[in-house]
Amino acid sequence: MQLWVGLGNPGPQYAMHRHNVGFMAADVIGEMHGFGAVQKKFSGWLQEGRVGPEKILLLKPATFMNKSGQSIGEAMRYYKLEPQDVTVFYDELDLEPFKVKVKRGGGAAGHNGIRSTIQHIGEDFRRVRIGIGHPGHKDRVTGYVLGNFAKAEQDDLIHMLGAIGATCEWLARDDDARFTTDLALRMQD
Repeated sequence: MQLWVGLGNPGPQYAMHRHNVGFMAADVIGEMHGFGAVQKKFSGWLQEGRVGPEKILLLKPATFMNKSGQSIGEAMRYYKLEPQDVTVFYDELDLEPFKVKVKRGGGAAGHNGIRSTIQHIGEDFRRVRIGIGHPGHKDRVTGYVLGNFAKAEQDDLIHMLGAIGATCEWLARDDDARFTTDLALRMQD
């Protein structure tokens, strides 16, 4: 069993924010793979399902970004999982828009949701970093990440999220390299 977490902020006013791309990825995975009904659990929203042969718990913390780790830690302890069983999908300023990279371990790189996750479960979880690009100057970062994706970006966003949903079975099978390769090929289409 694995715990996959999409990071974001709860509430319709945040739905299309760049900071909520982790929530968007979780929603698409749940929909594409026929996950069960959403349950309110662990200070968040939980769905159970399968990606390929693997049982996946899909969690969207409802704690706001800077307290995401609380929800993740609760779910991980309840199901007796290890940090290595956790995958977190989130926005990454330091990647070009719609580029996706996977890594395990490391620091928070200024991301409050990742900082909170590290505080609650340690560093040894898998991260699916979804590029949103950088606004160019650090003074503009907050407004940028808490701003909606532009209309001109919608098609690329939908294409990328669909590609994540279509290739995430490789994550379930613990083949990060194959996920990254197949995702990149789908993004070229």
